[in-house]
Amino acid sequence: MDNDIFENLRAEMVEEIVAEATLTATHTGRSAFDERVIRVVGKVPRHEFVPVELQPYAYLNRPLPIGYDKTISQPYIVALMTDLLELDEQDVVLEIGAGAGYQAAILAELVRQVYSVDIIEELALGAGKRLRRLGYANVEVRVANGYYGWSERAPYDKIMVTAACELIPPPLLGQLKPGGRMVIPTGIPEKQALTLVEKSTSGKLAARDVLPVRFSELEEPGGPAGVA
Repeated sequence: MDNDIFENLRAEMVEEIVAEATLTATHTGRSAFDERVIRVVGKVPRHEFVPVELQPYAYLNRPLPIGYDKTISQPYIVALMTDLLELDEQDVVLEIGAGAGYQAAILAELVRQVYSVDIIEELALGAGKRLRRLGYANVEVRVANGYYGWSERAPYDKIMVTAACELIPPPLLGQLKPGGRMVIPTGIPEKQALTLVEKSTSGKLAARDVLPVRFSELEEPGGPAGVA
């Protein structure tokens, strides 16, 4: 498939995201996403982040398998989570769950620096290589258990977590700057919600559920904590 076809498919995907944002506004409180987010989602080549045999389906508004029982998230969810963070171009962002690197690429287009971790070595190394090949010099990826964040690079203006846990990991709350925002799926596997966490300038935490979701689960304590 040539780039012109991908460009048309990206435009169709963006139209679907815009429409779905309107339909889910009663849940999210957002009938439209930030124009910068929409522009970047329409720019980043999602087909570069899926297996070759799935490239014809890369711009469908649905998750796709990337191996190791993991998926690249549905484009609408990527756009929603990105929008909820209310990113600034000077932000330093932590992403938990690098996967194929697609979400990190979206973030990298909008902020100063992205740090991303994945517990699966093959995914982390593949994401790092792919992002470098595509020219995303402001992303650093390492292999680690995301429950513990990346303390050496903390604190972060924003944190995005793309794996679910029943309770928000305390290390991530500690690595979030005062005035920062975190988006994380929480709850038991059968009943997850996308949760927005806000930390006030005084350090007070507030959280609210935004939308029912279904994510793979975050590796919690008991797994490896360090760099592999």
